[in-house]
Amino acid sequence: MNMQTPDSSNFSVFKLKQGTVPLLVSMPHIGTHIPPELHKLYVPRALDAEDTDWHLHRLYNFLDSLGASVLTPQISRYVIDLNRPPDDAPMYPGASNTELCPTRFFNGEALYQPGCEPDPTERGRRRTTFWQPYHDALAGELARIKAQHGFVLLWDAHSIRSQIPWLFEGRLPDLNIGTASGASADDRISAAVMLACKDQPSVSSVLNGRFKGGYITRTYGQPAQKTHAVQLEMCQSVYMQEVSPYAYDDALAQQIQPVLKAMVTRALDACVRCHER
Repeated sequence: MNMQTPDSSNFSVFKLKQGTVPLLVSMPHIGTHIPPELHKLYVPRALDAEDTDWHLHRLYNFLDSLGASVLTPQISRYVIDLNRPPDDAPMYPGASNTELCPTRFFNGEALYQPGCEPDPTERGRRRTTFWQPYHDALAGELARIKAQHGFVLLWDAHSIRSQIPWLFEGRLPDLNIGTASGASADDRISAAVMLACKDQPSVSSVLNGRFKGGYITRTYGQPAQKTHAVQLEMCQSVYMQEVSPYAYDDALAQQIQPVLKAMVTRALDACVRCHER
């Protein structure tokens, strides 16, 4: 299923591939598209979309074999961040945050030419055109899966550079699992995910550390309603080159993919066990 914008027959706001098991994987930050009419507003560097969650679709190439549903956008997070609240409330009060319509790179530098930041009207337009359709599709697919299976697991897939001083101190663990401090998923699911991480001792991991889950995890994860959500924020250093041209590294990726597959598989298995009659 594709949802196209009203003014473009060649651009889809999202792509949804429906699966057969109670698992939906969302990748809200893999998009790189910045509409041409907006290009002049940004500093030239922004058009390279350096803060994209690069290559996740390729890294998660096992999802079809699991029977998962997969939801992906094309729009860049520099246009609108699909993992931020529609009211633009900070996700991490007291820390550096990027907005619903970000105005800074991850290093804190300005994304836009002086005076060209989106005003309230433009932010509202982007929310209606890009953000809302993605979330309508996300909510709709969760509802479809739950109606079919009685429960559903949402896996929110992300990646980030391992060191970004403006956002966090030091170096991140390789695998950052977030369940909104336990509020978005049954503890048995997070325990299964963490156990899978331990299969690869050279890979570091943490549960509900710096990244506890963004808007998607916190909003849709409702264990009491049989909807569980887990966010994985993975360091890009474990599967790709963290600097331009942000190349995929097959050798590294092949080492982390079995761990990643085990994390998703065990999370789904634990979710099933949570709802066995």
